[in-house]
Amino acid sequence: MRVYYKGTYTYKILNAIQAQMKDFFSTLGEMVLFGLEFFKGLKNKPTTLKEVLFQSARFGISSLPITLSIVGMTSIIVAMQVAGEMVKQGGGNYVGMLVAILTVREEGVIMAGFAIISMIGSSLASEIATMKVSEQIDAIQVLKVNPIHYLFTPRIIAGTIMMPMVVIVASLFGIIGAAIASNIVSGLTYKAYFDSVWFGLHIHDIKVCIMKSISFGFAITLISCSCGMMAKDGAKGVGLATTKAVVWSFVAIVILDLIFAAACFY
Repeated sequence: MRVYYKGTYTYKILNAIQAQMKDFFSTLGEMVLFGLEFFKGLKNKPTTLKEVLFQSARFGISSLPITLSIVGMTSIIVAMQVAGEMVKQGGGNYVGMLVAILTVREEGVIMAGFAIISMIGSSLASEIATMKVSEQIDAIQVLKVNPIHYLFTPRIIAGTIMMPMVVIVASLFGIIGAAIASNIVSGLTYKAYFDSVWFGLHIHDIKVCIMKSISFGFAITLISCSCGMMAKDGAKGVGLATTKAVVWSFVAIVILDLIFAAACFY
């Protein structure tokens, strides 16, 4: 009877769910431990300024073109959809406010996060995963160097510092691009648009945007590095680690965004 039960689809489905739950909690636990080890090592100054600056240039400058493109195009699309109808209904003075609030509160930081994950997060995960499966990390440990402090710390610091800067530049680019699109689509003047932005956007929105981007930068880099560190089984493991890093990062920033929305705007 037991042999028959193991051959059923019910058993296979339950077994797959159990395996996924086990993998989820083990991965989450490893990430927490890596995060604690990162904070533990900060007091010992485990990295150099040169390495932090190198990772910051990689995180900020290298990712800026794709981030500006995604955030800018999204804001322009929103302005094209909204401006024409609002001007027809006599609400042209609210177009800039709506676009600015949407960009600063949600769209700018979310789209920038997606761009960073796709370009930088996957790169971090594959880089560390390759080092792990090729036993380079084992060699680092043989030299009595903590791989968490040596590999994680400069990347996490750079991501946490640079993410707000990338988001601010991208959001500003999106708001300006939306102004141009609104003028072309509906004839809305730039003065009316930016007056609406000035009166509708509050300092609270900017503060929340910066805090959110800091948490996004920390989460993306920690998750990407952690998934890379947990890689195994050669080239296949590198691919799986990269995929896991991207998926976990996407889910993490959506959950963090929900938490910020509930805490700051509800």
